[in-house]
Amino acid sequence: MPLTDTKVGFIGLGLMGSPMAANLLAANATLTIYNRTASKCAGLAEKGASVAATPKEIAQCTGTGFIILCVSDTPSLKAAICDTNGVLPGLVHGATVIDMGSSSVTATRQLANIVEEAGGRYVDAPVSGGEAGAKAGSLSIMAGGKPTDIERVKSVFDVLGDSLTHIGPVGTGQAAKVANQAIVGATVGIIAESLSLAKAAGADLDRVREALMGGFAASRILELHGQRMIDGAFTPGARATTQKKDMRQAIELAEEVDLSLPLMRQSRDLWIKMVDEGLGDLDQSGYFQFVESDQEPKT
Repeated sequence: MPLTDTKVGFIGLGLMGSPMAANLLAANATLTIYNRTASKCAGLAEKGASVAATPKEIAQCTGTGFIILCVSDTPSLKAAICDTNGVLPGLVHGATVIDMGSSSVTATRQLANIVEEAGGRYVDAPVSGGEAGAKAGSLSIMAGGKPTDIERVKSVFDVLGDSLTHIGPVGTGQAAKVANQAIVGATVGIIAESLSLAKAAGADLDRVREALMGGFAASRILELHGQRMIDGAFTPGARATTQKKDMRQAIELAEEVDLSLPLMRQSRDLWIKMVDEGLGDLDQSGYFQFVESDQEPKT
């Protein structure tokens, strides 16, 4: 098995983290897991994972191995690493910390400095592919870090994804993920609006999608999210609240580097509006419902 005798700690067992951790366990890693809601650890524990009480204990159990974090946002990442019971107080010299969530570029670089000063290594490796990719082990991984550190964690990445791109130094993985999520957010929005327009004009949406998939408008988002929009299948693979967070991070980064990006800013504002209207727990494809409900007369 590819990860036999490899110690891996995994923090964050959400929609993405749980299947990723399951794949590591299936690859025979010596896996220790932690989640703020402890009940989410039960399924993996039954399959042989050890459960830690704190991120600090994760670091202690993992030793010089790999500590993967897949948490919801930047504040949660900072807490998991830097709190009294976080990774940092238990970090063993030589361990590698890998952030596979979507986090702020600036915070990533700050945390990398903190971890490296404590004797650890740091890699930012956000992913694309959604829950389906996490389950299939077919994620696209965008990695930032030193070449030697990326090479060191390649065996772990090979289990989790089928595409690994070393973007550059620490923080550039997150910069690539920001670009990815901004494209996803804006594209989901225009597909939803376009399908709503075609529907209002009396067109059969299945045939519209079929036609568009054969032309220049074809995309993975139209293929998957477009079908979900037509089917009204909005059970989350990735929640609208997460997309809102990602769009906010994109604009925050744009402001930090002094760029004016009006389309991205408008997309962010619309995702915020969707969540504010109570649709935040829908899948990203639920944007179609947001567009449709926004057409209804306001009372």
